[in-house]
Amino acid sequence: MNRAVTTRRRFVLSAVTTAVTSALAAAVLLPAAASAAPANYPSRPIRLIVPFAAGGSTDLSARLVAEYAGRELGQSIVVENKGGAGGSLGMGEVARSAPDGYTIGMATVSTHGSNPAVYPKLSYDPIKDFVPVTNVVAIPSVFAVHPSVPAKTMKEFIALAKANPGKYSFASPGAGSLGHVNIENFMMLSGIDLLHVPYKGAGLALNDAVAGQVNAITDNLSSTLPHVKGGRLRALAVLGAGRSSQLPDVPTYAELGFKDMGEGGWFGIVAPAGTPAPVVAKLNAAIHKAMQNPDFKRKVEESGGTLVPTTPEQFKAQIEQAMARYARVAKTAKIELN
Repeated sequence: MNRAVTTRRRFVLSAVTTAVTSALAAAVLLPAAASAAPANYPSRPIRLIVPFAAGGSTDLSARLVAEYAGRELGQSIVVENKGGAGGSLGMGEVARSAPDGYTIGMATVSTHGSNPAVYPKLSYDPIKDFVPVTNVVAIPSVFAVHPSVPAKTMKEFIALAKANPGKYSFASPGAGSLGHVNIENFMMLSGIDLLHVPYKGAGLALNDAVAGQVNAITDNLSSTLPHVKGGRLRALAVLGAGRSSQLPDVPTYAELGFKDMGEGGWFGIVAPAGTPAPVVAKLNAAIHKAMQNPDFKRKVEESGGTLVPTTPEQFKAQIEQAMARYARVAKTAKIELN
């Protein structure tokens, strides 16, 4: 009887030991398998969600990434435009996608900077719901006035606006848009008071600025440049890291003493939170290699942009800086959208 019990105990102990040993072996093998899996990545096409309509600067940058980085990865990168709610709908879809590297998104200073400040019920968290891959393109914006405004420099415009509070108007693509928030920031920093005229889109705002229906506008360099060169608008300041080679005589906000305006717009790649680090590293390397292509660089420069490759950590820091800046502006200017 005792011998039988002892035998059973030994059998049970042996089985438990075997199970534990197998579990430990599996635990050791799992990380190795996970790190080895990206060696086959990507094995199918990648979706690149653009949170704005086709044809704009964000879309152009995304299609360059898709074309040239796709070659480096040996797979198609398919651009999908998912516009709406200032870019929030498309970025929300990216955030909810599987973190496997097969869905990525084109983040902008709007989706990851100003939107979190003005939309208290945003469907995503710019930090928690994404992993930054790399910044790609910096696009400066231009503050311009209609030629009928009697100011040839920003200093003259500020003096004019201070002498006539609320008289001069500015157009924006809509309440809470990046164009709106940027000029609110400028008004706070310069101490002037302009009348905000919101439109349903950047195109309509720019058309009325060119027609003189409103006095001023801030818009992407690529959109504004033809009108500045044609004499239909007068550029007074550039929001960017440095002067634009296409408007070398126009100073930056920083040069004018307004460093807290930031460094302008940017378009970068993010992936859903939880995307494996090796996948992020592979995407980062492929995009950086693509950005070295002379045609990629030429097309970006023709659109008024500059290439800004970063590490994921550097891009995260840029996102956090933009969020902090626009949170301050939205709170002070009391900008909040449902």
